[in-house]
Amino acid sequence: MTTIKDSVHDHIEVEGAAEALLDTPEMQRLRRIKQLGTVQLVYPSANHTRFEHSLGVYHLASRALSHLGIEGDAAAHVEAAALLHDVGHGPYSHNIEDVTHRHTGKYHDDVAGLVTSGNVGETLEEEGLDPKRVADLIAGDGEFGQLVSGELDVDRMDYLVRDAHHTGVPYGTIDHERLIRELAFVDGELVLAEGNVQTAESLLLARALMNPTVYQHHVARISKAMLRRASEQLLTEPDISADGLRRMDDYDLLVALRLTPSTSEFAERLATRNLYKRAVWAEIPDVPDSVIDADHETKAAFEREIADRADVATDSVILDVSSRPSMTESSSRVMVNGEIRQLERESPLVQALRTAQEQQWRLGVYAPRGETDRVGRAAADVLGLDIDGALVSEVRRNLNTTLDEFE
Repeated sequence: MTTIKDSVHDHIEVEGAAEALLDTPEMQRLRRIKQLGTVQLVYPSANHTRFEHSLGVYHLASRALSHLGIEGDAAAHVEAAALLHDVGHGPYSHNIEDVTHRHTGKYHDDVAGLVTSGNVGETLEEEGLDPKRVADLIAGDGEFGQLVSGELDVDRMDYLVRDAHHTGVPYGTIDHERLIRELAFVDGELVLAEGNVQTAESLLLARALMNPTVYQHHVARISKAMLRRASEQLLTEPDISADGLRRMDDYDLLVALRLTPSTSEFAERLATRNLYKRAVWAEIPDVPDSVIDADHETKAAFEREIADRADVATDSVILDVSSRPSMTESSSRVMVNGEIRQLERESPLVQALRTAQEQQWRLGVYAPRGETDRVGRAAADVLGLDIDGALVSEVRRNLNTTLDEFE
């Protein structure tokens, strides 16, 4: 048994197959991937890693399994899946996942290849576990897969608490101990036991509050968009493949960006926090559906047209369109009067939070300082935006305070 001191859960005891998996290169690589990517440019202490988070998910999975009375072979497979659930993450976590997915068709949880072969697969087999079964659990398949990937999974419980702890933002602080104690399987579904509507609401509320404050903070979005653009450019180089990019860590990617002439400026800007600024920051009612639902090629065409109209270089325009608001946690299942019900049927908070999400949604167009006015006006014209609601650069320029200090 190995005991590890954790900043969130205090002491975590790791044993069995999970202990053997810790020292595989695939797990150790997660030490070099930040949990929140570029969010550290907003919250300097947000330097925790996917390795720490994976340990936390393993710990909570073990606690949940013990509470549920699941032992032996089944528990060992779930614990291995919990520890390995993020082993497929690319550099900077989710920040460039859209880029690699377009080229490979794989997201970070498509880990069958990593888990069923190589060091991880061999270690699992040596420990008497079935690698394919572990991969299926990571994908959320089967009854116990819900603990690893689902509306009430231990992954969500750990990252909310951990991200709140390391950013210093208290909104993600949830009572994960109560959540674990109240978990139950009913007719093969993972639910919260009777009397826990408010417990489910706490998970929903924490995610809803962390989203605009941390995950979708405008500086985090700008830096993420810049990193995404640089990574797209990197993939045009002959010696960089999408599969190779997925297996890099944060340091590998930053070095590759610095050493490649076409991406070195982006690398320098990110390293020195010399970020693009907002030329447009538009609310959802001011953005046509055709823009919100545009595919990658259409967005790239918009960027070129905006750059041409503003008479700036194409790399000076980045269009950042968020996905439509969604709330996975609203489908969490709770027991009410002896029957399984989805939280959205029982909680008046759900609709209020959906409304808040709609109001918080923003489309961004980013450009270097000094070019935001031209780019903003061109973008409003090209995209068909409400120009008064969308443009921010003119207002910011006329303020008698240095807003950039708060960005």
